[in-house]
Amino acid sequence: MSAGGAGMQRYPVIALSPLFIAFLLIAFAPLHVTAQVSGPVVHRETHRAAGSIEIDVDMVLVNVGVTDAQGHVIANLQRKNFRLYEDNVEQEILSFSREDVPASIGLLFDTSVSMFDKMDWARKAVAKFLEKSNPDDEFFLINFDNRPELQSPFTPNIALLQERTAALKPRGRTSLLDAIYAGVQMMKQARHERHILLVISDGGDNHSRHHLAEVRNLLRESDSQLYSLGIFDANDMKRTEEERNGPSLLAELGEMTGGRLYQAATLSDLVDLSGKIGVELRSQYILGFKPNVHDGSWHRLKVALTAPSDAPLLARARSGYFSPRD
Repeated sequence: MSAGGAGMQRYPVIALSPLFIAFLLIAFAPLHVTAQVSGPVVHRETHRAAGSIEIDVDMVLVNVGVTDAQGHVIANLQRKNFRLYEDNVEQEILSFSREDVPASIGLLFDTSVSMFDKMDWARKAVAKFLEKSNPDDEFFLINFDNRPELQSPFTPNIALLQERTAALKPRGRTSLLDAIYAGVQMMKQARHERHILLVISDGGDNHSRHHLAEVRNLLRESDSQLYSLGIFDANDMKRTEEERNGPSLLAELGEMTGGRLYQAATLSDLVDLSGKIGVELRSQYILGFKPNVHDGSWHRLKVALTAPSDAPLLARARSGYFSPRD
């Protein structure tokens, strides 16, 4: 038969004994099952016990940032300094880490017309943040004005991100909520387990299709921490209610995810603050515990500190998570 035709060759038939077939089924059976859930990263590890009994252990991982009263990052605490509560019931902290773990980071860059006189400083802030990031981090870039636009999918190429940021021009209105929504969706393509969204903006939302309640629920179901770098001008904030509500909106969404809002007093402060965000992200603690129930419902989380000194410390962690369902 020619190369382009539907040829068929005859091969000898090999008879397989039932015992050999059973061996193949056992040898190539799946050895690991992963449960995909919303909220903080939850691993389901499969352990093999005697007699081929499998025991699944779910671990909820909670990212925690700790600062002092002046906002300085505290990076020298130990497991004994933390207490973790689920629905007001203290949980045993089964795993503890303060390693600099790589993250998947989404940059959400405001290019509305009100950013016209702030663009150069905002670009410098992005450059400083990238400089302070983990060398193994990956990033995507979304700008938003009348609508969010993906300028770069996930990449470790910092030079490319700076080039794309430099090419952005201010125009139109501010689709902030749409940009956050798009950022959470992009995280479905992330390689790393830690997911961070960083908003660089000078105001509130005035042009989104998605509503606040919708974005709030989406963030609750995701495992993304939302940080914001706010450039709030007093004169701009007198114009509309949306712009006046900008700081409180970003602060609320950040706090519920374990992130926070950094407000720049002057444009030159942007660069310093962006570097501090980068340092904070590389200095977080990761606490792990086993959830008591697997009902798929929302459970509140709280992290308390027993400080090694009398100086007050503040722990930031997401407000809750959706448990895995059996």
